[in-house]
Amino acid sequence: MRLPAELRERRPFVPEGVRNDTLFSGIHPPVRPAEILRVNFGKIGVVQDSVAVEEPLEIQLGYGGVNDRRVKSISITMRTPGNDEELAAGFLMTEGVVRDPAHIASIGIPSTVKTVAQSTVASAKTAVPAGTRSQTIRVELRPDIEVSMSTLERNFYTTSSCGVCGKASLMALRTLCPLPQQDSFTMDSDILTSLPQKLQASQAGFRKTGGLHAASLFTADGELQSLREDVGRHNALDKLLGAAFMEDAVPLRDYLLLLSGRASFELMQKAVMGGIPMVAAIGAPSSLAIEVAREFSITLVGFVRPDSFNIYSAPDRLSGLKGPTYRC
Repeated sequence: MRLPAELRERRPFVPEGVRNDTLFSGIHPPVRPAEILRVNFGKIGVVQDSVAVEEPLEIQLGYGGVNDRRVKSISITMRTPGNDEELAAGFLMTEGVVRDPAHIASIGIPSTVKTVAQSTVASAKTAVPAGTRSQTIRVELRPDIEVSMSTLERNFYTTSSCGVCGKASLMALRTLCPLPQQDSFTMDSDILTSLPQKLQASQAGFRKTGGLHAASLFTADGELQSLREDVGRHNALDKLLGAAFMEDAVPLRDYLLLLSGRASFELMQKAVMGGIPMVAAIGAPSSLAIEVAREFSITLVGFVRPDSFNIYSAPDRLSGLKGPTYRC
């Protein structure tokens, strides 16, 4: 279906080697117009709609001494363009590759500096449809920072899509995660049930497309602190945590993480790495997500509605509840 001329995307020329992160937003918008056929009560018509953009992003890691810089491609993820720097930083932080934002020298579009590229399993296994645009973002570590090659070579097998059994995944997370931190976070149940409506009101991309997940941080008083959207729920959370990480605000012991969809093992793993004490999901949690929450004493809540929700672990952080106290 061919779009009218005024709706066709215009792509400005970007000279090779330019390092300007602001170019991402102009060349690769998060929302794109689309001409579609809509059927209402059996009648068909042509309308202009908005769709969420999904494009591949390659995340590279630059490391090594001043005279021995190397580049390793560590991931190719399908994401919604925007906040790519935060996505890369959040990914590296939640996977345990980078523990301190001060270790990062720069994040941006790779320049034409010659480096020794190393291919990875992640790149080899990722099939991108022909004609699909891809972008690359590189995280350059300081020359004095050592990289754990074993962490990189395991190809981030703790994700839920890898086929590793739950027991192995939990064992890997115990090894990877930071030491437990004390927190005093509590939230009133009435405030909790009001959060989905606040989140939805702030989801600009979702309102336009209906096709974006959201990850957000709320204070104990129910104030929205930050929000990120993406076609991938894990990307949205990486962007959210990456922004906090680069501001040196991790661990996030004073915030609740609200997810617009379900809670999976992968998302709970990222919550553990971010030091988040409470996670709420509008959808359902998986069995392994519940295990992670109980293992690391995270309060996990699912199916949050205006008048109801389910508690799967650590209910003590919720106040204003009536009835007997349960342990889970």
